[in-house]
Amino acid sequence: MSAATLERTARPRRSRTRSRTVNARPALALSTLRPHQYDLRPACASLVCPDCKTWVPITGLQTKSPKVVPHDTGRAGKDEAVRCRLGSNRLVNVDVTVRKWEECLTDGNAETVHRRRTTVRRKPKVAVAPAVSQIAAQKQKPAADELGDSRPLWLLREMKWASTESAVRDADTRRAQLPAGAAPLGAPPVPLTTLHPERRAS
Repeated sequence: MSAATLERTARPRRSRTRSRTVNARPALALSTLRPHQYDLRPACASLVCPDCKTWVPITGLQTKSPKVVPHDTGRAGKDEAVRCRLGSNRLVNVDVTVRKWEECLTDGNAETVHRRRTTVRRKPKVAVAPAVSQIAAQKQKPAADELGDSRPLWLLREMKWASTESAVRDADTRRAQLPAGAAPLGAPPVPLTTLHPERRAS
């Protein structure tokens, strides 16, 4: 990897540094972190930086003042070289023993190893019923041959009625004409005037 690439990307994180710089923030207690957020094995002592959320080596774990090594916020050689100002060189308070940490990891694994993810049954999507106003608008929608006409709908309806009015009236006239022999035989004629019976005088 070239020097220009190292300047633009995050630098590798060394497990041991000779820097005597100490962060002014209070020491980070391991008891405030979860067991899976730090590793107390001497070969790979590290923790998750609370500020940049990345794994960072712990230098001087066997000494009186272990601390977090200086580190960038991204992955080495891939992300931008942005120094973690809040978490670099911060002292670490190792208030958890290795045995206690291993027991917590074992207990947590025993609780979660038998868990099975539940199958999410999604409800079928139902089409939303249209509102009453939308139904009325669809019923009043003009026909396909009227879509291209800019005249109002009421005018088109009156023009259609005017074109068929004579044919309708002719049909009504023909229906009113009774054919010969349509009257019942031997039946009294139907009165055309309203009959009003008179009351007898008592």
